[in-house]
Amino acid sequence: MCEHDSKDDILRGELSRRQFGAMGLGAAMAALLPKAALAAEVTESEVEIKTPDGLCDAHFVHPAKATAAVLVWPDIFGLRPAFRAMGKRLAESGYAVLTVNPFYRSIKGAPASREDAFKYAGTLNANTHISDAKAFVTWLDAQKAVDRRRKIGTTGYCMGGPMVMRTAGSLPRRIGAGCSFHGGGLTTTNADSPHLLIPKMKASMLIAIADNDDQKDPTSKDILRKAFDDAKLSAEIEVYKGANHGWMPPDSQNHNPEAAERGWARKLALFEKALA
Repeated sequence: MCEHDSKDDILRGELSRRQFGAMGLGAAMAALLPKAALAAEVTESEVEIKTPDGLCDAHFVHPAKATAAVLVWPDIFGLRPAFRAMGKRLAESGYAVLTVNPFYRSIKGAPASREDAFKYAGTLNANTHISDAKAFVTWLDAQKAVDRRRKIGTTGYCMGGPMVMRTAGSLPRRIGAGCSFHGGGLTTTNADSPHLLIPKMKASMLIAIADNDDQKDPTSKDILRKAFDDAKLSAEIEVYKGANHGWMPPDSQNHNPEAAERGWARKLALFEKALA
C-alpha cells in the first residue's frame, strides 16, 4: 500500500472496480505497448523463488545472452498480465527481468478483489521489503541469464516505490540503478522512512512523481532532492505534469501513454548508463 495515500486516492489512480473485475483485458491492452526498437528474442517462464517466508511466484523473461538483471516491484494490484508484458518489453531491450508477486505470503498470483489487495498490502513492511529484496537478488545472481559483472537495476510502481528505495539501500554493492514511478510513501516521518536509506545507496536514481501526488504532498520532492544532494548521489527527480497516480501501467485508469513513454525512455537511458 502506498504508505501515505488513502485507499480512495490509490483507486482513483489505479483501477476502477469494473476494470479490476475485467483484469483479463490487461493482456490485450499490454499488446498495444510499443515494441522495443531492435527487440531481442526473449524466453519467458513462471518461476518460484525461495525466501525466508515461503515461495514467491514470479515472472522471469530474458534474452539468450547473459545480461544485466532488473527486479520489478508491481503496484498494489500485483503480478498480472500488464506487468508481465512490461517485463517482456524491458527484456526485449536487453535485460533479464524478474517481476515478483509482492503478496506471495498471502496468495499466489494477483488479488481477487481490491479489498484483498489492500488487506495483503497491509501485511508488508520495511522488514519484508528488505528480506524479499535480498532473496530476489540472490536468486537473480544464480541465473545463467544474468551477468553478475554488471550491476542490477530495480523499478517500482505505487507501493513498489518504497521497495525500490529499500532494495537500493540494503544492497548497495549490487544495485546500480533504481526507478520509482508514482511511488507513495518515499518520505515519511517514521523511523523507517525509505528516504533515510539514501546515504547507504550507491545507485543512480529516477524518481518520477505523479502530478496529483505532488499537489497533495509538495514537499516530498524537496526532501528527496536534499537527501540525494547531501549523499552526493545522482538522482533525476521530476513531477510529470498532467500525469496522475498510476499513469505508467497500461491497464491503469490513469494510464497516460505520452507520459508513460517519456518515463520508459528515461528508465532505459538510466539503465544503459548505470548498468553497463
